[in-house]
Amino acid sequence: MTLFDRFMTRSARRVARSTSRRHFMSRLGTALVGAGALPLLPVARAQASEAARAPQPQEQGDPMSCDYWRYCAIDGFLCSCCGGSANSCPPGTEVAPVTWIGTCRNAVDGKDYVISYNDCCGKSACGRCMCNRNEGDRPVYIPAKSNDINWCHGTTNNVYHCSTAVVLGLAVE
Repeated sequence: MTLFDRFMTRSARRVARSTSRRHFMSRLGTALVGAGALPLLPVARAQASEAARAPQPQEQGDPMSCDYWRYCAIDGFLCSCCGGSANSCPPGTEVAPVTWIGTCRNAVDGKDYVISYNDCCGKSACGRCMCNRNEGDRPVYIPAKSNDINWCHGTTNNVYHCSTAVVLGLAVE
């Protein structure tokens, strides 16, 4: 037996004497559950500088209508009806740092765009132009693609007011 083989044999026997199979299985189970919880953590998506660099598609339609092409996965009051626009929050509110995303097809150019749906927070609910379009919506356990969550976490006041639809870029396969 070589020196390496003797060392490995002694090390393996030492570990076998000090641990049990149950201990190993409990540690493995803990690691698997912990790794499974990682996708549930919130992710900061869009920043203002990223949105400014995004390609601006040709626009057609009324941003105050639920049928507007960017709103294919929105769930909430439209900021364009509440003093803001499709891209920006109304005065007196702040954009949530965590968002959900969707992919919408622009009928003008026939291309798919990744849309970041940003909640505007800090004032009571707007109450105008409620839209609930769920194209591509996923269950709450896939939070980055779920529109059923109050995304006002990380703001000074987590009261929901309205939602925007910011174009992040072209969708690529």
